[in-house]
Amino acid sequence: MSAARYNLIIDQGSDFVLAFIVNEDGSAKDLTGYDARAHLRKTKSSSGEPEAQFTCTVPLPAAGEVRMVLPNTTSTAMSAGQYFYDLEIFEPAGTQVVTRILEGTVTLKQEVTR
Repeated sequence: MSAARYNLIIDQGSDFVLAFIVNEDGSAKDLTGYDARAHLRKTKSSSGEPEAQFTCTVPLPAAGEVRMVLPNTTSTAMSAGQYFYDLEIFEPAGTQVVTRILEGTVTLKQEVTR
């Protein structure tokens, strides 16, 4: 499975939530035993700590649901501008299979009201 491209626009100072279903061969992938992670970086090749991390969960694993959250406190602390992200799912125990399922850019729009 190749990662889907999905560009995000996030308002600085607002809570951002993206929930979706992972499909494989036309039906929801069973994500029982999986976890997820996603980072924001200024460039794709940036090393070290990411600019921020999405809080990622798999709230309905049997239904293939993944949720990415960037809280307002995190986006407020970041500089407005363009970032890159990707989202990976992985099995924390056993095989350690990692699959990138989503990738793209994040445009963080400047907040005016503080």
